[in-house]
Amino acid sequence: MRIRPIARGDLDGLQALAQQTGVGFTSLPDNRDFLASKIELAVRAFEERTPADERLYFFVLEDDASGELAGCCAIEGQVGREVPFYNYRLGTLAHSSVQLDLHRTIDTLFLSSDHTGDAEVCSLYLRPEYRRHRNGALLSKARWLFMAQFRDRFPAKVLAEMRGVFNEAGISPFWECLGSHFFPMDFNEADRLTGLGQKSFIGELMPKFPIYTTFMSEEARACIGEVHEHTRPALEMLKKEGLRWEGYIDIFDGGPTVEAYIDDVRAVRDSRLCQVEVTSQALDSERPTWLVATTAMLDFRAAWIGRGPNEDGVIVLTEEEAHRLEVGAGDSLRLLET
Repeated sequence: MRIRPIARGDLDGLQALAQQTGVGFTSLPDNRDFLASKIELAVRAFEERTPADERLYFFVLEDDASGELAGCCAIEGQVGREVPFYNYRLGTLAHSSVQLDLHRTIDTLFLSSDHTGDAEVCSLYLRPEYRRHRNGALLSKARWLFMAQFRDRFPAKVLAEMRGVFNEAGISPFWECLGSHFFPMDFNEADRLTGLGQKSFIGELMPKFPIYTTFMSEEARACIGEVHEHTRPALEMLKKEGLRWEGYIDIFDGGPTVEAYIDDVRAVRDSRLCQVEVTSQALDSERPTWLVATTAMLDFRAAWIGRGPNEDGVIVLTEEEAHRLEVGAGDSLRLLET
């Protein structure tokens, strides 16, 4: 398995992934024209034909033996520059009465665009049959090696939006209690429009004043900052890299937005460059613990290997691994021990 940039010939494979993602996965709608334009935008980003703050770096996880796409992930260069990026910020208002000797604090939700200009890691999806052999970790972590290698293309901070809670019927209690009262559409339609980049209606229709969570149902309040059960592994991986929840949530389903300074992300901070040597044989550990990535943007590749650098700081690859990564002796790789 390897990570590579998406290509124009991947449209059918990407649409097959989009048809599997399910409700609440706003960044990958099942719309062929939209997906084609997303691929074109990504290709131009990797070719560095668009400004850095407008780039979408979209990657696919590929079985290099069959060419089948097993999953995808992406990095948005900066959010909110062209289309507003909204979320709720969870705050607190204090009320007191000296006469009655009473004091209360009440949670509130403020409509916010505080993350405008930050980078975003997004669109991570892995087909169920490939959820093994650390493929999910490969999808998640490869993006950090890309950001470390091309650090000057990214801003100071990065965020990730996590899918919120849905019940067994696929309904978001948070949406039913809040969003449904302000948008004349169901969740799926609002979700679809957001995925297509049509987000201006959010700022136009959502209330501009704080929302007291005490007016919300107990079921809806329980969704604030909580993730979909299928999203927990992805959240745990992000937390291990140093991303944390600072009180921002998705305006539709209440899922948490986690964030960090890019230079503080563990994989960015701890990765390093090593020179490549190729041999017909190499000793592997039982469990691949080293993530390696190439240093070229257009030909970026990432994969697991079962060994780290030797005493001379050289990373030894088998011929098969070198072919998978499309590198040769004397090239450089960025390494991360996990």
